[in-house]
Amino acid sequence: MAVLVALAACLAGPAPAAQAAVPASPAVTYTNPIAEKRADPHIFKHTDGYYYFTATVPEYDRIVLRRATTIQGLSTAQEVTIWTKHTSGVMGAHIWAPEIHFIDGKWYIYFAAGATNDIWAIRMYVLEGTGANPLTATWTEKGQIKTQWESFSLDATTFVVNGVRYLAWAQRDPSVNNNTDIYLAKMANPWTITGTPVMLSRPTYSWEIVGYKVNEGPAVIQHGGKVFMSYSASATDSNYCLGLLSASASADLLNTANWSKSPTPVFTSNAATSQYGPGHNSFTVSEDGKSDILVYHDRSYKDITGDPLNDPNRRTRVQKLYWKADGTPDFGIPVADGVTPQRFSSYNFADRFIRHWEYRARIEANVSPLADSQFRVVTGLTGSGTVSLESANFPGYYLRHKNFEVWLEKNDGTTQFAADASFYKRAGLADSAGISYESSNFPGRYIRHYDYLLQVQVPSTATDRGDATFYAQ
Repeated sequence: MAVLVALAACLAGPAPAAQAAVPASPAVTYTNPIAEKRADPHIFKHTDGYYYFTATVPEYDRIVLRRATTIQGLSTAQEVTIWTKHTSGVMGAHIWAPEIHFIDGKWYIYFAAGATNDIWAIRMYVLEGTGANPLTATWTEKGQIKTQWESFSLDATTFVVNGVRYLAWAQRDPSVNNNTDIYLAKMANPWTITGTPVMLSRPTYSWEIVGYKVNEGPAVIQHGGKVFMSYSASATDSNYCLGLLSASASADLLNTANWSKSPTPVFTSNAATSQYGPGHNSFTVSEDGKSDILVYHDRSYKDITGDPLNDPNRRTRVQKLYWKADGTPDFGIPVADGVTPQRFSSYNFADRFIRHWEYRARIEANVSPLADSQFRVVTGLTGSGTVSLESANFPGYYLRHKNFEVWLEKNDGTTQFAADASFYKRAGLADSAGISYESSNFPGRYIRHYDYLLQVQVPSTATDRGDATFYAQ
């Protein structure tokens, strides 16, 4: 009898874990791009319920702001010019990479600028705004942020760790034959650093020195007791990419030994999704405050005629930032234009996500690469109120069933494929907060996992219904 019981258990497949809780970070979707011809984007969510958005304009002559109650709303929000370059002298050229911050009851915008008599004398400057709404605030110039050298410097950003405010930025060391390194210092006030700056990163890896030897555009996000600083590397064409530094939040951040640097880029161009040169990012949070959002710019084409700085077509884009089991960020790939993808975790195996592996659909934990577990929920190929699940990293490929197994295959344009790849989105069979997908051409059959592989079957037991229920993340 014991042998028969054991055999039956094996035939039934792995037993589900305890019911998964509804994810702490549910799915969010946006439609890209958020803004055309807006580079170096910075989106800040304020306590007043508004998102504030600023970016470099291709004319390099002014600072603009938008606000909206949603990230998507920024795409159509009125844009206001709050400051214009000087007609002579400093702050008279190359107005680059503004960031907006709210510190001690006032607004601050950090930006870089050249001078009319030397457009490449790029330095960092600060504006201070008084008023509840920065689009209508009174702005005053607080002047240049002075550093250890009077040299090419830009991309200032500020953040607080354990009550201490820091400034991170990019600057050229006059004694070194490269472009810019990443530096960090404490701040005495929002426009003044204090103490001796430390260098956190210098471009030395092959992917950091294509075209130019560049580390620039630092951006900080904190998670799980760690401080993560992304930065941009190489020339601002299709070689532009993101690197990552990390440190413990409890460590001395001004000790460079406490920082580690990823030996490989964490976010790069992707030909499959037609996204090139992703970089100069910032971070914000979703409307419900439960998801971290990556904000960045890129172009929709690889080849550029002339100097990339003269090409105006960098666009502002957003997508959800995911976190690995070890607490480190997973940037994934720059997703295709249009609606952003989602991930789908199992109701009864909380750490397992739907993914494709050698084109077979299954559930798996610790999916790498991340994009194998990302799918765009699009209008069903058959229409009629259905949806189809399109692969994030293989655009044009969809989850479809054949012989009641679920595979990822390229849409061949046939009526049969459209039917097999179209599903009705239902409330979760095991939990209405989840999702179940019913086959459009085999009513009553749902996508479910069995032995970790996805099938299309008729659920008849509580276990079946659990296997056919997923949470969007």
